[in-house]
Amino acid sequence: MEDKDHYRFENEMDTSVLWLKETPPPAPGPGPSRLRFWMVPALMAGVLLVLIVVLGVYNSKTSGRLASTEGRVSNLTASVQSLNASLQHANEAIKELHRLQFSVQNHGEQLTAVSAALKHLSAVDSLSRSVAELRCSLNRLSNNGSAEDGCCSLGWIQFGSSCYFFSRVSLNWDESKVWCEKQNAHLVIIITDEEWDFVTKTSIPDWYWVGLSDGRTGKWEWVNHTPYTVEHRRWRPGQPDNWVVLVLGSEDCAHLYADGLLNDLHCLQKMRFICQKHV
Repeated sequence: MEDKDHYRFENEMDTSVLWLKETPPPAPGPGPSRLRFWMVPALMAGVLLVLIVVLGVYNSKTSGRLASTEGRVSNLTASVQSLNASLQHANEAIKELHRLQFSVQNHGEQLTAVSAALKHLSAVDSLSRSVAELRCSLNRLSNNGSAEDGCCSLGWIQFGSSCYFFSRVSLNWDESKVWCEKQNAHLVIIITDEEWDFVTKTSIPDWYWVGLSDGRTGKWEWVNHTPYTVEHRRWRPGQPDNWVVLVLGSEDCAHLYADGLLNDLHCLQKMRFICQKHV
């Protein structure tokens, strides 16, 4: 019984094997193979698209950098042009400076020559005055102290065609006027620039009455009644102001201040004075 069953089982197995061997293979289906066929081109297209996008972004950045670089180059070019213009102006300024230095040097040499000539003339003038004073001194000695024509008395200073006396005593304006008249002179009358220079340089830093007043007519005039037109460059700032004091009255007389400029003052004030007379 068991042998029959075993035989039947083996026959069934052999039949199954034969059936399996004789059964043809199934035909390939359309799904998986076609999908693989289209996936490769799609993947390549995607990669290509990504590359295109990346290249586009890179080109965009490169274009931006190029534009920025061009802008910097343009700015640098403008800066170089500006520097060149500034350098040209600087060179022109240097040339002008050299020209001015040369001109100043020439003028300096000319001024030096003029200064030397003026010093020489001053020395000659001083020597001439010294010779004249010496001659007058000899004449006075030979004439028992009296002065001859062309000479100033002892204690007087000759300048131009006049003799000047700068007092050491102090008197009021009227007393000074009288004192000068007793010496056959008058309070100083100053007309020319040369006379102004001589008188003021000699008077500084003291105060001296001069022959100028507005007490007689209310208008300024010299002691010889010659009208005087006020030159403010000869006066101290704000003068003459005709200041009035109840006891002394108004300021009607002029004097030289310590700086050599004119100032009006009350005539009763006492100070030194300057007399003048013709040689």
